[in-house]
Amino acid sequence: MMDDLDLGFDEQDRGEKGKHRRGAVRKRKGGSGGGGGRGKTALALLLAFVLLGTIGGGAFYGFDRVQSYFVTPDYDGAGTGEVTVEIKQGALIADMANALVAADVVKSAKAFIEAAEANARSKNIQPGTYKLRKQMSGESAVTAMLDLKNRIVNGVTIPEGRTAKNVYQLLSKETKIPVKDFEAAAKDPIARGVPDWWFKRTDNKKVKPSIEGFLYPDTYEIPPKATAETIIEQMVENFLSVTSEMQFADRVQKERKISPYEALIVASLAQAEAGNKDDLGKVARVAYNRVFGEFPCNCLEMDVTVNYYLELTGQKTKTSGQMTEEELLDTKNPYSRKLRGLVPTPINNPGKEAMEGAMDPPAGKWLFFVAIDKEGHSAFAETIEEHERNKVKAKEAGII
Repeated sequence: MMDDLDLGFDEQDRGEKGKHRRGAVRKRKGGSGGGGGRGKTALALLLAFVLLGTIGGGAFYGFDRVQSYFVTPDYDGAGTGEVTVEIKQGALIADMANALVAADVVKSAKAFIEAAEANARSKNIQPGTYKLRKQMSGESAVTAMLDLKNRIVNGVTIPEGRTAKNVYQLLSKETKIPVKDFEAAAKDPIARGVPDWWFKRTDNKKVKPSIEGFLYPDTYEIPPKATAETIIEQMVENFLSVTSEMQFADRVQKERKISPYEALIVASLAQAEAGNKDDLGKVARVAYNRVFGEFPCNCLEMDVTVNYYLELTGQKTKTSGQMTEEELLDTKNPYSRKLRGLVPTPINNPGKEAMEGAMDPPAGKWLFFVAIDKEGHSAFAETIEEHERNKVKAKEAGII
């Protein structure tokens, strides 16, 4: 009945096209046409299922993506196993988070950052090495890092003014790494992280790069698997961080009109000569006045440079009174008292206050100084006559 109605409609409205339509209908009624119809139906159903599956999978993927914007990926609980994580000097919360993700301590940086922001004590998390667990929640990780028992402490304190040779001995004593390993690691300061521009000088003196001056005095936490190379690099990195924060290089070039390296040499001289922190800047001023001012030889005339050379060459250091005339006036000594200009390298590793003194010394025309009390304070003089009077005071106080 439906076929008749269909044919009638085609023939009335489509004319000759109805014949084509009629032929199509007859084909569907044939035996072979019936099988083709079932095949097409099955194919259509299969495509429908595939389409629905694709749409469903896409919807799930899209939901998962959208969900990640609102739900922070995080592990549950206190984690399992054990892992050691190093938090480097100057690391921000984001840096800590990235280090923890890399060690699979937390699932995402966001999880740790949010937990740290929710804990007011998180600002107390210090650089160092931590013993933590894998796959901890962000909150658990923050709590663990605030617990001192999870911090691996192997601290070494390097005082201000120690020479590199002395620093190696201190480090070796605490780490059991041989001194010769530190000496070998320090042979190439640039490889240990000192930028090559640090060794440029305005006086055009060409000297071999030395690690002296760049082993910043501080208390260091030594990682369990540290090497001589990594420890020296840690100290150099600290030096660069401190001097950058001080704007040391920029200021000495702008204000002192010398290179940062020359100012570092002066800081080491002040660190060695000043018996009191109050005098660091004044001693630096004396060094500048002698080398760049109206001083007969434009030399330093400081016994500490001679002592440095004695230590450098494996000889026993001496007090000024013990030094012979030959040692004091040895012109073959590259650190001679009479060497015109500044000595080749720093003579120790100065601290921040000594560098501040060299960067911004007090105004004064002093050319001489001498210790006058047992607290290490010095009296400074512009003339030799005034200096001699100060020496009398020092003798009366039993200092010289």
